[in-house]
Amino acid sequence: MLVVGLDSRAGLTDDEKERYRLGHHECACTDVMMLMHVSAAGDRVSVVSLPRDSLARFPAGHVDRGTGDRHGAHPAKINNAWKEGGPAFTIRTVEAMTKVPVDRYLEVDFRRFMDTVDAVKGGVPVCTPNRLKDPVTGIDLAPGTTALHGGAALQYVRSRRADGKMDFGRIQKQQKFLANLHHTLRRGLLNSPDALRAFATTLRGGTNQGERGITAVELVQLAGRLKNLPPARTEFAVVPISGFNPDIEGVGSTLAWDKRQAAQVFAALRADRPLPKLAAATPNNIPQGLGEYRPVGGGTLVCA
Repeated sequence: MLVVGLDSRAGLTDDEKERYRLGHHECACTDVMMLMHVSAAGDRVSVVSLPRDSLARFPAGHVDRGTGDRHGAHPAKINNAWKEGGPAFTIRTVEAMTKVPVDRYLEVDFRRFMDTVDAVKGGVPVCTPNRLKDPVTGIDLAPGTTALHGGAALQYVRSRRADGKMDFGRIQKQQKFLANLHHTLRRGLLNSPDALRAFATTLRGGTNQGERGITAVELVQLAGRLKNLPPARTEFAVVPISGFNPDIEGVGSTLAWDKRQAAQVFAALRADRPLPKLAAATPNNIPQGLGEYRPVGGGTLVCA
């Protein structure tokens, strides 16, 4: 399943935009892109994040749904696929870059993310060893564990200025949040069929997500399959990155995937195998400690 988070403020009030530092400008693009693979046996979930600034090459012939222009082949950031062509083109782009067939698709905007988190009784816990303060999103967490509700949770998963880790730090927070959400649902919501159906309906929303868009019923069925899956049987990683590309006119700064290592990661997904352990390949122009391919178990991300 391809899961994307849209930079869309549709349905938000002016008060919410101000309170959660959301601003009033949206890129109409995907700030979050994750490939989530559920093993055939239902005993493992693998999640690979695709950074939004990854360099893609869009094929010729598609019509820009915003301008109506027919494009020739051109370089672009992967997060612009949704802006230019919507869900179907986003799926097509990810499939072309990963060679992984996408069976289902789920997109979540700011409004639906906030409402979905608010449907979790008691909120979703996140833990941080040091104070986490981001002057852009406004998040300010003391060391330790904090239960986050809708607006604050959105601030957390959008934060990239609090720890000097740029978008890689934001991806780590998104993965940690997802691991703790799964753990929280296992302990409560999954045992209440009515609450689970309401949660799935809120998460799915009523927007048209294309022919491969997952339904609320399928989300409930998926939750049933994963009900007894412990956090230790989930794994998270970022696609292997080789470094920053030279700036491209009209595109800006982009990330280059390590083609050899990325191919091994996506081959493992296609073959229904765990994420591979690969030899360290330090990016040549990304600060040390950022951008490495380093799979982590979901159990290590769950707050104690």
